Amino acid sequence: MPPKPKFTREEVVDAALKIVAEKGMEALTSRELGAALGSSARPIFTVFSSMEELCEEVRNAALRRFEEFTVVTDENMPPFKQFGMKMAKFATDQPRLFRLLHMCEMDETGSFEMIFGNLGDTANKCIKTLHEDYGFSLEDANTIFKHTWIYTYGICVLIATKMCSFTENQISEMLTFEFQSIIATAKSGRSEVFKPCVLS
Repeated sequence: MPPKPKFTREEVVDAALKIVAEKGMEALTSRELGAALGSSARPIFTVFSSMEELCEEVRNAALRRFEEFTVVTDENMPPFKQFGMKMAKFATDQPRLFRLLHMCEMDETGSFEMIFGNLGDTANKCIKTLHEDYGFSLEDANTIFKHTWIYTYGICVLIATKMCSFTENQISEMLTFEFQSIIATAKSGRSEVFKPCVLS
């Protein structure tokens, strides 16, 4: 009969996520985790078959935390700006988790559509707002969102790597300027400048 688990999967993942948030993914070892749980490393492997399986669960838990953190709730702020502000706040408060989720080196180059597909309902809500409230076609709304997201991602990378520090007001102003610039270009009728971007 296999030994009865000393800890639940949730307890192990919570402890592991705390280690990663404080020290980074490279610090997550069975010995470090055992110490955090006040135990040896052995009980960990009664609920997980390997460290690889645990690391995958930690990443899933980090993603859930990010999604909860970035839920759009303020009706007085456009959803695309609100999401950008919350994304930057997450990069500020949880830089190691941001790097884990959004700055992992891939085995091979993918497409922007793969990233876009992982943004879920937030991206769709932003595009819907641009379409319905600003009168853009769905194609143009999609392009505007992509450009804005890429700019926002750049800000977050600067924050998460501690290359730059921005106040909340500075981030708000930067996002507003970028968005207004893209909107102005889109409405200028200069089709040779504003084309649906092909990001692959």
